[in-house]
Amino acid sequence: MTAAAPPPEVLRAPLVVEFPFTRSLGPVQSAFLTGLRERTVLGVRTEAGQVLVPPVEYDPDTAAELRDLVEVGTIGTVTTWAWNPEPRRGQPLDTPFAWVLVRLDGADTALLHALDAPGPEAVRTGLRVRVRWAAERSGAITDIACFEPHDGTADREEARDHDGAFPDPVTGIVAPARLDYTYSPGRAQTRYLRSLGERRTVGERCPSCTKVYVPPRGACPTCGVATTDRVEVGPRGTVTTYCIVNIKAKNLDIEVPYVYAHIALDGAGLALHGRIAGIPYDQVRMGLRVEPVWSDDGRYPDHYRPCGEPDADYDTYKELL
Repeated sequence: MTAAAPPPEVLRAPLVVEFPFTRSLGPVQSAFLTGLRERTVLGVRTEAGQVLVPPVEYDPDTAAELRDLVEVGTIGTVTTWAWNPEPRRGQPLDTPFAWVLVRLDGADTALLHALDAPGPEAVRTGLRVRVRWAAERSGAITDIACFEPHDGTADREEARDHDGAFPDPVTGIVAPARLDYTYSPGRAQTRYLRSLGERRTVGERCPSCTKVYVPPRGACPTCGVATTDRVEVGPRGTVTTYCIVNIKAKNLDIEVPYVYAHIALDGAGLALHGRIAGIPYDQVRMGLRVEPVWSDDGRYPDHYRPCGEPDADYDTYKELL
């Protein structure tokens, strides 16, 4: 009896998704962030008289528009907290700190931020803290560098009306968004990626409906059964639909305009994504027959180009649109 071959080692790779998120500000958020730049914390008063910090533009209970701005104190009370022993990239402090919800004097809600403390034993619910302002401020939540413990005995401030007027108000922000994670494609796509390294495109067939999935998913989402039969497809295929890209992506060395298409490889049961090159963008069309051009290291198709065959008849790929 021959022993079964061990399953291939599942691939893993660190990945980063990162982009700048740009948004304009309405009058309430503009006043709040401009106030931080001027070392002033503003909230907004609801129809029921509650003071919300950070402020919102609509009443969370009635959905009424809110414009009644008030100034609150820069000293407050910790309502709850969690210790962060290993700060990550982009967090407020690069040494261990506490995430805290702080209800500033005069406010009825709490603000999430970092507390600079020597250790978790120094943090507790009810701890009095104060704002530590950043040395350089631009009109962002990071103008509050963090909070720090406060031992003073000053009277607690009440909310005071504020017109929200500041010179040179902040009207928009760019917030960097970033997600670091480790991606594992699973066994089916690991086999697929290893086959690409051999300049072969290998999908998997559903034993029930016989559809060939490329890239494989390990199971047929329609039939709910495992896909165990491996099937080599392509390398040529047919453009089923496409779009013309006119906006250049950051860190992508491809001149616009260019074409990104759905390509049904010969023998595949659905189309995959690929870039089309080797032809003027305005000559790409549905039914165009194409072949892969492999990357310099031969690990994947860098793009697809016309292979010289006549265009495919619509009826041969209409079910793959």
